[in-house]
Amino acid sequence: MRLNHINLVVTDVAKAIRLFEQHLGFTCLENRKDAVGVMKNEENFILIFWSSKLNKTTTVSYPENFHIGFYQQDKEAVVKIYEGLKNEDVTFDSEPRKLRDTFGFYFHFDKIMIEISVLPA
Repeated sequence: MRLNHINLVVTDVAKAIRLFEQHLGFTCLENRKDAVGVMKNEENFILIFWSSKLNKTTTVSYPENFHIGFYQQDKEAVVKIYEGLKNEDVTFDSEPRKLRDTFGFYFHFDKIMIEISVLPA
């Protein structure tokens, strides 16, 4: 069985599309009036951004410690993403550092926690 896609609810679809295109290697396949954004990365993984305005309530909430993670080839790639994100509207948990058996960092964007780390050897 293969995972088809993940749908994440955000308050600003256009901002999410821009951040994921500029820093995380995604391409926007479709932007439906800033209400639904369909993204794809080099591995053909589909990520969908769904505007909170389309929900019954516009509140966006994820369980504590829920996050998505992206592996990078090496430490240099992790640091490059970290440096690029410094000028964005994100919050970092820390600078890139040893995480479990790898190297990386977590950041928060629009209620979503995101992990960037090196694929453990």
